[in-house]
Amino acid sequence: MSHHLDTPLAAQSGQLYLNDLFVFDGERGTVFVMDVNSSVTGADVKRGFHSEARYEFKLHFNGAEMEDLTYRVAFGEPDGQGRQELTLHALVDAEARDDAATGTMLAQGRSGEVVEATNLRLWAGRITDPFYIDLDELATVNDAFKNGAKLDRSAWRPEKAKNTFAGTTVESIVLEVSRDEPMLRDGTRLGVWAATKLATDAGGWRQINRAGHPMMWPIFWPTDTDFSNPANVRHPCDDLRADGEEIATAVSRVVAANGTAPDPMAYGWSVAREVYPDLLSYQVGTPANYGFAVRNGRTIADNAPEVMFSLVLNTGITSGLTAEVSKDARSDTFPYVVPA
Repeated sequence: MSHHLDTPLAAQSGQLYLNDLFVFDGERGTVFVMDVNSSVTGADVKRGFHSEARYEFKLHFNGAEMEDLTYRVAFGEPDGQGRQELTLHALVDAEARDDAATGTMLAQGRSGEVVEATNLRLWAGRITDPFYIDLDELATVNDAFKNGAKLDRSAWRPEKAKNTFAGTTVESIVLEVSRDEPMLRDGTRLGVWAATKLATDAGGWRQINRAGHPMMWPIFWPTDTDFSNPANVRHPCDDLRADGEEIATAVSRVVAANGTAPDPMAYGWSVAREVYPDLLSYQVGTPANYGFAVRNGRTIADNAPEVMFSLVLNTGITSGLTAEVSKDARSDTFPYVVPA
């Protein structure tokens, strides 16, 4: 599940670990963005994308349990300037769920350059990370969840909040699919997740990491530093039956301790059903907003930590930060991110 934090395994293989997923309406159509490989793991982080991996956007349509469209991006070895050859394939219907399927090549080009093809454009490269949070606040939420205890923010003040990720970078893949694409017409309801997969010695593919909702890993599994939690490798359709009770129980304990829900377990299950299956919901052609009242896609500016903290604690929680702190990491025009 998505993360940014510095862990031994992330430092070794950050190219395979997802930091963020965004879905929103762009200049020409629907925009899908996945970020990996945060430099927070160290100054010597290996730049670029893994040449033996696949980076996939998985799309479910109109509430379907399984994906019916996969956009797959793959990269070659970096050249002397650090640029990598890249390819984009689309896989539809049953092929969208089949690692052995090759699909249809839609585009090829190089990282750091805008790649245009019929009904789409693609960009991939190193960017200034637009994500923002004060990790000192996250620590207070983690303590409450770990102990099923009252939230203690006596050592943290929102007016003193600082963006821990200011000045950090990530690798980003930005795909914009035109409104002329038949499968992504205005009004279509999507469930979107991202996955990284690594080639195996046996010739197959192993799912390494996935992302849907933001902040899942930092809130629910902060001590899983080796990414051994099975949530990383399963399909979203298995989320609720495999993990729903764990999420519901964790939420029920903390809302009970904080007195924010009259029926803590019922509220815990409502949160579990909100975040599982772990898909980012979006209605094509509408303004995206990952907010308190509405979670419809996610823009690069949305304050996801504030929303998720408030959701799991069932009370309004300020992060002390606004989108203004990362304005220099966003653009109103394609690719909507700022190369670093």
